[in-house]
Amino acid sequence: MKTLILMRHAKSDWGDPRLPDSARPLNARGRRAATTLGVWLRAQNLRPDQILCSSSVRTQETCARLKLDTAPELQDALYLAEADEMLTVLRRATGSLVLMLGHNPGIAEFARLLLASPPNHDRFDDYPTGATLIAQFDITDWSALHPGTGTVLQFLTPHDLP
Repeated sequence: MKTLILMRHAKSDWGDPRLPDSARPLNARGRRAATTLGVWLRAQNLRPDQILCSSSVRTQETCARLKLDTAPELQDALYLAEADEMLTVLRRATGSLVLMLGHNPGIAEFARLLLASPPNHDRFDDYPTGATLIAQFDITDWSALHPGTGTVLQFLTPHDLP
């Protein structure tokens, strides 16, 4: 079995219009949400042995605030990636429990592509900032991953957490 934590970066800051999109940091709400998500992941004992993270500042900052023990592998290919590119990256993964951090709209499309059936959550389709899917796959190697085979273990947004 393989498990994926598919997380959209936390809320980013649009305050400096001179910054390129890839350089936007998290805003105060995003920093709080990322910290809260990290507390939740650790409490659930969801500690990834591999982290695949978009190279953008906001995804890297989200990852850092999760305070997980695994160093992220920065992936330029995940910056604003579409679902098919995310699938390609995940198929090269080597971990048993993989955290992938990315962006919309690709991450929402990717989540829908992966699952046999969607979770019963009113925010799944728009995958807001900080949205996190935990899905399990009955495979022994990520290279064998096929769309529509994932089972939802959990889906939540930062607003679902205390």
